[in-house]
Amino acid sequence: MGNRPAELRALLDSVAKQDLRPAHIVVIGNGSPLPPLPHGAVGVELSENLGVSGGRNVALDELRKLGDVDVVVDLDDDGLLISPDVFSRLAELHTREPELGIVSFRIADERGRTQRRHVPRLRANDPARGGLVTTFLGGGHSLSVPMLDRIGGWPEDFFYAHEETDLAWRALDDGWRIRYAPELVLQHPYTSPTRHAVYHRMVARNRVWLAKRHLPAVLVPLYLGVWAALTAVRSPSVAGLRAWAAGFAEGVRTPCGRRRPLRWRTVWRMTRLGRPPVI
Repeated sequence: MGNRPAELRALLDSVAKQDLRPAHIVVIGNGSPLPPLPHGAVGVELSENLGVSGGRNVALDELRKLGDVDVVVDLDDDGLLISPDVFSRLAELHTREPELGIVSFRIADERGRTQRRHVPRLRANDPARGGLVTTFLGGGHSLSVPMLDRIGGWPEDFFYAHEETDLAWRALDDGWRIRYAPELVLQHPYTSPTRHAVYHRMVARNRVWLAKRHLPAVLVPLYLGVWAALTAVRSPSVAGLRAWAAGFAEGVRTPCGRRRPLRWRTVWRMTRLGRPPVI
């Protein structure tokens, strides 16, 4: 969004130091101008902020135009690759597991701390334990281009919040694997999601949209009921609860795109992986 030029430059410097050079680098100015970019990086300045999903889809379109891409890596502009072998390890993972659709990095701050919300499974006491999971982290991950060709890109209407879960559920239902690889680290400042003014509204609205788009009908009230109860127990501010309720109502009354419920075998697979789609 144009407010982190120094962080963006540091990230691009860390990309340049990788022992496996990327075929292409695309930087999206999401409704903002871009600073000078290093040689070889392609910049795209959008006239309006299309949100996380919209901006990433523009990047995917640009990468397809450039060609010769089989794995896409998304990185937050305030992230940093602290190891030079991240891309080579990613290439090895995708080569070894052709059915691997998504690899999720571990997000850690300057002191090596990983926030609970950055561990993509329910049992999050050990962020260094990797394995197959049912979702992934937006700040740092890789996506198989053959997978994207089959399931489509990011859900643009989501704008922000739960867009990773939407893509992950579609990938799982198409038979792809998602691996959390904690050895692949993206250094990222320690932050709270509520720093975004629209957080509570977007989280609630998009949670409803997720259920409407992807869950078998019998699971929709269970999923939404569990998350409503969790929200109440976690007790955000009164203003936050009001915004959450407004977002929930918006999700119920507004269209959410094409409905394609998960197959029951996908639900069972997610359950065996430790996170059934009710929480």
